[in-house]
Amino acid sequence: MKRDSIFFRLFQQSPTLLFELLTETPENADKYRFDSVAVKEPKFEIDGVFLPPDDQPGVVYYSEFQSQRDDELYERMSSETYNHFYRNRKKFSDCQWVAIYTSRSKEQKDVYPFRSWLNCNQFHRIYLDELGDARDLPLGLALIALTVEKKKKAKDTARYLADRTQKEVADPQTNRAIMEMLSTILIYTFNNLSRTEVEKMLGVDITLQETRFYKEVKAEGKKEGKKEGKKEGKEEGKEEERRSLVSILLDRKLGKLPAKTKKTIAALDLAKLESLAIALLDFETIEDLETWLKQK
Repeated sequence: MKRDSIFFRLFQQSPTLLFELLTETPENADKYRFDSVAVKEPKFEIDGVFLPPDDQPGVVYYSEFQSQRDDELYERMSSETYNHFYRNRKKFSDCQWVAIYTSRSKEQKDVYPFRSWLNCNQFHRIYLDELGDARDLPLGLALIALTVEKKKKAKDTARYLADRTQKEVADPQTNRAIMEMLSTILIYTFNNLSRTEVEKMLGVDITLQETRFYKEVKAEGKKEGKKEGKKEGKEEGKEEERRSLVSILLDRKLGKLPAKTKKTIAALDLAKLESLAIALLDFETIEDLETWLKQK
C-alpha cells in the first residue's frame, strides 16, 4: 500500500483536489471521478486516472504519485497512458499528465528522451515539499502537504488544521470527511497511536470506524515503523522470504518456469516484486507472466 494509498483515498474522496494543484481547471471539475483503469492487449492497469463524466466528453488526467524513485516511470507512463487514450479516444477531448513527487530527489534521473513531453503545457510535475507551509494553504492542499510533513511538526500542524476545519467547514459531512482524513494521515505517520489518542490529539470526538482502509493504514504504518528500526540484514531476510513465496505461487499457478524467466524475476526490486505478487493472480500461462515482465 505505502504512502500512495493515502493519496488514492484523498483523491477518491475529493477528486477536485487535483485541480487545486494545477493552474487550469475544467468547468465541470466537480463532476470528475478518480479511478484506476485496466487496458487489455497488452494487459496493464493505470492506478490514478481522473475521468470526466461519461455523458460529457472532456479532458482525462493521468496521474502518478511517487514517494520512491522509479527510473523507468516516464517510459511506462507514456506507453500505458497513450495506449489507454487511443483505445478510449471518443470519450475524451484531450489528455493531461500529472506526476506528484514527495520531493525532486524522487524523480527519475534520465529525463532527456522525454524533454519535449515533460516541458509541454500538458505535463505537470508537482513537488509536495515545495507547496509551502501547510498552515498557509487551502485545506485541501494542506492535507496533501501534511503527508510529507516532518514528524516533529506533523502533530501540531494536524491539530491546527483540525481547528481550521471546525471553524471554516460548516457542512457536517465535509467536516467529518476532512477530520477522518487528518486522522488517517496521523495514524499512518505515527503507527503507535490508537484511534482514541488520535482523536484526543485533534481535539475532537469523531469516533473513527475500523474500516478495512483504516486497518490497512494501521498495519502499513506499523510495517513502516518497524522498517526504520531494523537492521539491513533482517530486511534482506524478509525480502528473500517474499521472493521465495512469489516463486512458490508462480510454480503452483503456471508450472515450472524457464531459467531465463526465473533470472528476470530474481532481478526485480521489492516494489515490482510486490506488484507481481498481485498480478500473478490473473495469469493463465507462462506467456502472461513473460508479457508482464517485459512491460516492467
